[in-house]
Amino acid sequence: MSRVSVADHAKLSWLVLRGGLRRFAGWLSGHPVLRLSLIPLRTERLLIAPQELRTADGTRASEIYSGRFAFAGKVVVCDGRSVFEMEPPSEEWATALLGFGWLRHLRAAESAITRANARALVDEWITLQGSWHPLAWRPDVLSRRVISWLSQSTLVLQDADVRFYRRFLRSLLRQVRYLRHTAGDASRGVARLQATVALTYAALCIASQSHRIKSATERLNHEIERQILPDGGHVGRNPEAVIELLLEFLPLRHAFKSRNIAPPQPLLNAIDRMIPMLRFFRHSEGSFAHFNGMGMTPVDVLMTLLAYDDTRGTPLSNAPHSAYQRLEAAGGVVIMDTGRAPPIEMSLEAHAGCLSFEFSTPQQSLIVVNCGMPPTAREDWRRHARETAAHSTVTLNQTSSAGFVESAAFRRALGGAPMLGGPRHVSVARENRADSVVLRAAHDGYADACGIVHERTITLAADGTRLEGEDVFLSADGGEQVRTSRDHYAVRFHLHPSVKATLLTEDHGVVLVAPNNEVWTFNAPEERVGLEDSVYLSGTDGPRRTVQMVIYGHASSVPRVVWSFQQTDPAAAEAVGRRVRGEQPKLTS
Repeated sequence: MSRVSVADHAKLSWLVLRGGLRRFAGWLSGHPVLRLSLIPLRTERLLIAPQELRTADGTRASEIYSGRFAFAGKVVVCDGRSVFEMEPPSEEWATALLGFGWLRHLRAAESAITRANARALVDEWITLQGSWHPLAWRPDVLSRRVISWLSQSTLVLQDADVRFYRRFLRSLLRQVRYLRHTAGDASRGVARLQATVALTYAALCIASQSHRIKSATERLNHEIERQILPDGGHVGRNPEAVIELLLEFLPLRHAFKSRNIAPPQPLLNAIDRMIPMLRFFRHSEGSFAHFNGMGMTPVDVLMTLLAYDDTRGTPLSNAPHSAYQRLEAAGGVVIMDTGRAPPIEMSLEAHAGCLSFEFSTPQQSLIVVNCGMPPTAREDWRRHARETAAHSTVTLNQTSSAGFVESAAFRRALGGAPMLGGPRHVSVARENRADSVVLRAAHDGYADACGIVHERTITLAADGTRLEGEDVFLSADGGEQVRTSRDHYAVRFHLHPSVKATLLTEDHGVVLVAPNNEVWTFNAPEERVGLEDSVYLSGTDGPRRTVQMVIYGHASSVPRVVWSFQQTDPAAAEAVGRRVRGEQPKLTS
């Protein structure tokens, strides 16, 4: 385990112990004898079906009907067997299957065949796993399935006979009752908040559960107040959490109104704060910034959510509680991570990327990125993606600015690897000038290991065509000069894979050509710049090769690195672009 303090070790041990006790209680609840108490004594009925905001593809219904189930980059063909009897190719595939979110694709096809297929698959699950299954009844998977069954109940129950109607609702109520007792075992963060959403949906949608609306709402309010920050970000600092939770919160608000019940004020306040954060994290070309676990941008989902934005104003420039900064000028956008690690129990997806930034141009080209996270096979990449070197910032002595739990026992017990250590103090200052906007930030994540404080200043010109930067290495003890022997730094700029990069003469700069033939020049006049391999993990088709620009040096001899991005004028850009693409120069008469 890396850099574990006594306090951190005690907290991790308590989290493991508490999780073990909850799992033991869940095992008891799942015992065949005790499960008898979960069987409802009377038939229930549904009052409303929540909205589903996730986009659906009706063409996938035929694949599912033919027994071909494609989830999380893996495909399973059933060959006449029940899909719930098949060996899952990955846990990601299994959680997607058992969450039943794919029912929306069957609903999009809108035919008697797909409705019958949906009923048959639900009936198979009730028969094979409806009593107990270690993954299917895990709180995060269970809450996803409860929401999916409620949202798609019109699909499943239309044309159904009385026997199936009762069987479906009895199973649903059994799952809700079990979730009510085990929701606390869900990982803290988005999974636990989704579990409270599922319980609130159940109280609103199932007739006999109306008496639980008050308690479910109180539980929901408590989790919202714990997890949604005053600026609309999530306490885990993953921008993707804002998208995922809005997909639940907006239909939940509508469900309250459908029951003629005023939505709770914490829910309304959270929605009002979160929607502007969609624009805060959005680049000029439409993608989301890649920080702290954010992967591929779900463009269709994002556009659906942005339709609920009534203000449509200028995005916020400062998210102090989420600890991000946004610089925008004439369409050019810089987004920087200026935050400490989240609370240890909320840090399972947090990255060691303090002072990393991304840059998109006024012409809507994404130039500088972080590596991000892939849409599938995340566990294969997670460790590398979380390291500081996977971000466009500074690494010292080839180490990360924060550590992660390395003990396999802790990781298994906690469901992931929490972040340890990292910056304790991050200072931030902004200045709006007539010709530019300036951001200066510093963090002490390397103070203990290297005796260095990293300070970064970024200046974005008012026309968005020039971005200047300066990385300064200060002594952590307050002295002006860094005097340690272990002070090797690397300043990294990961490039989007659509950008072509070519070194300039003497290796002090790089020519960057975007897909729209927009040309930028990166310069570090006092340093040598290298091009090295990198990987962009957040592509729609999975990880893609790309390159990174890297500046190496020693903080004791070169305590200040100055660099800039400058858009090249159209005439020069055309010539440089032809040179980079290997084209012959145009002849003039």
